Amino acid sequence: MTRAIRHDPGPHRASTGLAALLLAVVGGFQAALAAGAPWGQAAYGGGHRGVLPAKYRASSAVSTLVYAGLIAVVLGRRPGPGLRRRILTGASGLMMLGTVLNLASRSRVERLVWTPVAGTLAVTLLRVARGPRRVRSRPR
Repeated sequence: MTRAIRHDPGPHRASTGLAALLLAVVGGFQAALAAGAPWGQAAYGGGHRGVLPAKYRASSAVSTLVYAGLIAVVLGRRPGPGLRRRILTGASGLMMLGTVLNLASRSRVERLVWTPVAGTLAVTLLRVARGPRRVRSRPR
């Protein structure tokens, strides 16, 4: 007899949606910085008022691509379940580090806005990496 495995998508779906939304927000912020938005005080430790210097704008452009890739992985465009789990677990770890760095920042905006965003991303990315809870059906 074969047991069917059903997925309970409720909590997983919520984590997936929240992770994708927050990644889009952060990616959009990074894209705006790369394009020259005058929000330097809200990024990179808050050491640059106004438009970021070219090297930081280039870093933001690369970050935008990374966030777009993470959104694709979160939404299921995955290279394979094992690799997907490793990518999202690693991203969760980096977001945990980002949470600590934002909390320690001199920038008030980073402390008040980006700390909870990074912390929430750390948790939701880890939940998505773990996948939906599997519910075994009873044998017939």
